[in-house]
Amino acid sequence: MTRLAQCASLAEVRHNIDRLDRQLVALIAERGAYVRQAAGFKKSAEEVPAPQRVAQVLAKVDALAVELGADPAVVDATWRAMIAAFIDAERLAQAAMHPPSPQPH
Repeated sequence: MTRLAQCASLAEVRHNIDRLDRQLVALIAERGAYVRQAAGFKKSAEEVPAPQRVAQVLAKVDALAVELGADPAVVDATWRAMIAAFIDAERLAQAAMHPPSPQPH
């Protein structure tokens, strides 16, 4: 884990949390851009959820949580929520890139 500065006040703690939140949102935006790219490689909505990939990601971040000293429960809950939201976003992106073929009447 990165060595933390010892804060002298609650304001300083909040400043550091705000700084980290900005970095996290930037990383989520970057991750989202890759999710949109992934949507382009998937030809159907059924390919989007990718449960085996989700399991791989969760196992990886669970191990990283232990390695880096993060609370495993917080990391797991955060990633599960993030993955669910990205799956929804990817479904929308995939549908926009690969609209269904018109059915003959």
